[in-house]
Amino acid sequence: MTTLQAQARKSNQTGAEKKAIREAGQIPGIIYGYNTENTPIQVDEVEFIKTIREVGRNGVIDLNIDSNSTKVMVAEYQFDSMKNAITHIDFIAINMTEERTVGVTIELVGEAVGAKEGGVVDQPLFELEVTATPANIPESIEVDVTELQIGDSIHVSDIKVNGDFTIEEDAETTVVSVVPPTEEPAEDEAAEEGTEQEVEVIGEEKEEEGSSEE
Repeated sequence: MTTLQAQARKSNQTGAEKKAIREAGQIPGIIYGYNTENTPIQVDEVEFIKTIREVGRNGVIDLNIDSNSTKVMVAEYQFDSMKNAITHIDFIAINMTEERTVGVTIELVGEAVGAKEGGVVDQPLFELEVTATPANIPESIEVDVTELQIGDSIHVSDIKVNGDFTIEEDAETTVVSVVPPTEEPAEDEAAEEGTEQEVEVIGEEKEEEGSSEE
């Protein structure tokens, strides 16, 4: 179990106080959930990033708050794209025996045969809703596309589940397919079509001029 150290902080902090926390390399946050009162905390930014890279977005973290340990998951975090920094984190305390439903990333594996023949891999679904106890939630779900020909698709029902979890998506939902390439008209054909249209327009103009003279 990956451990992350945290410190309790006072509630109802001002914007200036939170800014000072961030400038000191810490991230303000809050923990709530199973058998836990809402508690404002702060964690080291570098250590949090390392932890998330290690356990993934749905991983279980052993959060130590002033010598008290609580098993948590990251419910959400706020990110400031202008500053390229995480500004706040919500940790949710969890019951390790209670199932949860979360989104799990789909990871495509292999190179489709159809793509080698000029087809285009189209992935309309990027994550799956999965139900499992926290310890059994997969970090990602691999989908092998190697055998896909042009026109082939993989649906949710085709995914082989290797683990103690349930996929909640509709079985007929398309995960990935290989579609034919989009054909653009050849330059010669486009030029020929433009010339034909120009001839037609000129012919119409001459007919109109002849009609006016009559």
